[in-house]
Amino acid sequence: MQLRYNYRAYPDASQRRALASAFGCARVVWNDCLRDRKVAQAAGLPYVKSAELSRLRITQAKRTVERAWLADVSAVVLQQSLRDLDTAYKNFFDSLKGKRQGRKVGPPRYKSKKDARQSIRLNGSAFSLKGNGTVYVAKVGNLKVKWSRRLPAAPTPVTVTKDSCGRYFLSFVVDTEPDILPEVEAESGIDLGLSAFAVLSDGRKIDSPRFLRRAEKKLKRLQRELSRKAKGSRNRAKARIKVARQHARVANRRRDFHHKASTQIIRDNQAVYMEDLAVSGLGRTRLAKSVHDAGWSAFVGMLQYKATKHGRTFTKVDRAFPSSQVCSACGFRDGPMPLHVREWTCGECHAVHDRDHNAARNVLFEGRRIVAAGRAETLNASWSAGKTGTKVPAQRGEAGSPRKGRTAQAGIPGL
Repeated sequence: MQLRYNYRAYPDASQRRALASAFGCARVVWNDCLRDRKVAQAAGLPYVKSAELSRLRITQAKRTVERAWLADVSAVVLQQSLRDLDTAYKNFFDSLKGKRQGRKVGPPRYKSKKDARQSIRLNGSAFSLKGNGTVYVAKVGNLKVKWSRRLPAAPTPVTVTKDSCGRYFLSFVVDTEPDILPEVEAESGIDLGLSAFAVLSDGRKIDSPRFLRRAEKKLKRLQRELSRKAKGSRNRAKARIKVARQHARVANRRRDFHHKASTQIIRDNQAVYMEDLAVSGLGRTRLAKSVHDAGWSAFVGMLQYKATKHGRTFTKVDRAFPSSQVCSACGFRDGPMPLHVREWTCGECHAVHDRDHNAARNVLFEGRRIVAAGRAETLNASWSAGKTGTKVPAQRGEAGSPRKGRTAQAGIPGL
């Protein structure tokens, strides 16, 4: 399986200028190639091949006066930008043909220098890990990196990213073998919510930290200060960075909470069952801010890849399953109830249920039934968990914390 490891980088002034040039050149190549394909499509011409775009927009463009500065950055950065455009088009075409699962993917769009996130990608020929703890990037130099832990294997590609608050990160993708944990007897169904972040079928509740709500007071003050600054001024740029840093702190706290909670659940349970929530739909309701603050999608994604990594079973229960309407004691369906009803009594067996705990128990029973019937929809469900050769795509976020009892080792990654 593939895992992603992120490390903070600290380039000096000259390296920041070189990275800014690389970000800009990669963006220009992307936009030029995308424009050529859009023009050809509008004129009814055939799809422009990558080889032709590489010759026109990279090789020949370097010899022109308007694009001579493309030669100042590594050719790997420019070629990789074109490959990324090809991947974006492939995902779009596969989505149209139904070959790609999940939500529909739109066509590629132009990139802007004002985007919050700037990035370049390099393969193994354009970067190397040095013995003194730095990472050499072609035509940028040796970047100082804060190694929070060692890489488990040799990385092949690396992504250099600059976020909205001016931080730089190196993101490595490595192929690793599953780290199978000892088997345990416990299984758990999980019901996600807003009053409590998660309720487990054994009765445990994980409180919702509400990181965005807690930071709203400071964010309001920083936003007011930003709105008072003149557009285009240096003070406005400083105020914008302050707002971006505060949002980054909120995101970091939420991500840390998700990692700790998901890791603990995977370690304690052999199988985890969860309802397939329509987060995108809930994000358009009056509860949108609270739904996005909870970050359910990121949490479920962490549970899924950690289950694959550690040999656990993870199964999603269909969102149409009436987990909140069925009595977990006798199976009697009592009908829909408004959200303000948090406790109810079964009309058949008269058992008193907490709404969330009852839903978690029903998710547990339904998940067991799905696995027993052999209809689990995840790559790692049932007996094949952690034992198949199926590759799991690397997550956009970092791959979790070190195992409990193992301290993070600083320094250059060792294999």
